[in-house]
Amino acid sequence: MAIIDVVSWNGGAGILAWKYPSYELSSWTQLIVSETQEAVLLREGKMVGPCLAGSHVLSSDNYPVLNTLLKIPFGRSPYTAEVWFVQKTSKLDVRWGTSSSLLLEDPQYHIIMPVKAYGQYGITIEDSTVFLGKLVGTLPEFTDRTLSEYFRGIVVANVKDLLAKYIVEKNISVLKMPAKLLELSAYLEEKIAPYFANFGLRIHNFTVNSLSTDDSDPAVKKV
Repeated sequence: MAIIDVVSWNGGAGILAWKYPSYELSSWTQLIVSETQEAVLLREGKMVGPCLAGSHVLSSDNYPVLNTLLKIPFGRSPYTAEVWFVQKTSKLDVRWGTSSSLLLEDPQYHIIMPVKAYGQYGITIEDSTVFLGKLVGTLPEFTDRTLSEYFRGIVVANVKDLLAKYIVEKNISVLKMPAKLLELSAYLEEKIAPYFANFGLRIHNFTVNSLSTDDSDPAVKKV
């Protein structure tokens, strides 16, 4: 396989992280990173980077830390390494929702009520190395769909627990919650944000767009 002299990525719709398909590089490979990206190199389980926007020559002059880590002698020497590109622009429309009703005890009426919730949030990759290390693994790319599927269950589980805690703390009936969506959204974002940060992600604009009960449910009818 020919040694690659230029490594770059033009991006792709819905792709958050992408691995350059060739591993065969040289100590004079030019790495081109666009304004909306960061690049990270991986070899023998060790990450180097992130490389910020611009053109980088992987030589001992321009990247001595890389030269030391990969043990590349000065000159045009071939070596094998993965190059990952990470998209730094925000994904603003990651949707979440409950596939079935959440069973919540109304603190005012002390009746279990079925509640469905839907919303969306924005996400930005804040720490590329943490993100790649904890989420991407052996995948050739990581898409917004993959992210949405991965976190959907986690978000819903957190929403269920936090929503139950919220209505108890505020002593507010489930039936009055639709009037509190803005306040509830801010509360949920604050509580869920640290979990995403653990994966190198920053969550923002977390919203609960809809919170509803089933009017045909016996408990709701009783209230």
